[in-house]
Amino acid sequence: MKLSSKALLALAISSITATAYAESASQDFVPTTLAGTSAQSEAKGFIEDFSLGGTTRNWYSHESKYRGGTFEYQKHGVTRTDRNRTNWVQGTIINGSSGFTQGTVGVKTELAVYNALVLDRSKRDIKGGSNRTLADSDGDAVGQWSKLGLANVQFRVSNTTLTAGRQNFSSGIVDTIGNRALPSSFEGVSFNSEEFSNLSFQGGVFDRVSPRTEQSLSKFRTEYGNGAETDKVSTLGLNYQPLKSLKVSVFGANVKDFWNQYYFGATHELGDAQQLALTTGFNYYKTVDEGKKEMGEIDNDTYSLSLGLAHQAHSLTFSYQQVNGNEYFDYLHETNGIYLANSLTSDFNGPNEKSFQIAYGINMAEYGVPGLKFNAYSARGWDIDGTHYTGNGGRAKFAYDGIQKQDGEKHQEYGVGASYAIQSGALKATTVRATYVEHRGSEFQSDGSIKEFRLVTTIPFNIL
Repeated sequence: MKLSSKALLALAISSITATAYAESASQDFVPTTLAGTSAQSEAKGFIEDFSLGGTTRNWYSHESKYRGGTFEYQKHGVTRTDRNRTNWVQGTIINGSSGFTQGTVGVKTELAVYNALVLDRSKRDIKGGSNRTLADSDGDAVGQWSKLGLANVQFRVSNTTLTAGRQNFSSGIVDTIGNRALPSSFEGVSFNSEEFSNLSFQGGVFDRVSPRTEQSLSKFRTEYGNGAETDKVSTLGLNYQPLKSLKVSVFGANVKDFWNQYYFGATHELGDAQQLALTTGFNYYKTVDEGKKEMGEIDNDTYSLSLGLAHQAHSLTFSYQQVNGNEYFDYLHETNGIYLANSLTSDFNGPNEKSFQIAYGINMAEYGVPGLKFNAYSARGWDIDGTHYTGNGGRAKFAYDGIQKQDGEKHQEYGVGASYAIQSGALKATTVRATYVEHRGSEFQSDGSIKEFRLVTTIPFNIL
């Protein structure tokens, strides 16, 4: 599939139409000034601002492979295959957080216990668990387990905070991922500075990741690579809002002996959704090899452009994405460091891949049912070509082994979803989300052909 001239024309017309008929959103320039208040000056005290609460999440997934695809599992020392895999886990987080002490330098601590209770423990169902259910070396589910998800101390001066220990962190390259029963977290030191009204800085150095479905800390590895590990990830960047309608993020990261990666993201809003609004999103990544080149030689430019139209309850989004490189666009495993518009069940990130997505959403609050939303999307990827991949010799030569077979591969993905957030009462903010996704790939496309139904219920709670 190629993006035809008609499709390109449609994107252009949608942009022009929104500009012509939407009520103008504020395009005023936002001057950069010092923040009007100091967060530390308003500190209430270590004990006085203490809080204890958390969430519990019921996470269920059923997958079915087709077109000859199967899952594997071991039974009595024999490898068996089956088309289906089911994972069902209850993940609970109890988080205790102090307030900042008063004074010029505030001190705060945060501690969170993560617990998983496996509701489906069948070896045949979980198929070794993967990153969904924790399993032992024999493939049996670990029925119940706990770990420290967060454990850190924070120091704050004015509006700048330094955090040391196990923590959450969010940027376009290193980002906590929370799409399982429990989220990931990172071990290291980071800072967040908001000393200016519309400009903030973030950075961090991390040596370990706490995976979503593991009890111990792990070194960093990549999502699509050969299993090589590194124990140092450094990142630095900024978030800037030059206009009331425009937000920009710029980040860079050094992943020791893997790569240097650079990210630029921008979101612009125009118009009024009650009439017609246009949201434009652009994300760009540049990745080049570094140090010992454990992932081989890399020179990869990947970007996505999305145009979203909104009218009252309805939204319609068109997204185009392209990978320019003879390897996957890769990112760190156990992170959400891929802000590309077409990162779905498949990341649509094959070598030299092009992809296009159409998505529709409806917010039923406009029809008297606040909290209820529906969405549907269709995405296609084409021109996947890994035949020019050579690696760089040595053990990294085949860091992305098998990619060389991908010659003109293509795939498609469809998905529908519904979510509801309770608006009031004892279960206020509880969310229930159901999704069904179907992905179909050509012979050597890496994701294969699979269907998945997922049902996730998340309940927040306060203890103190």
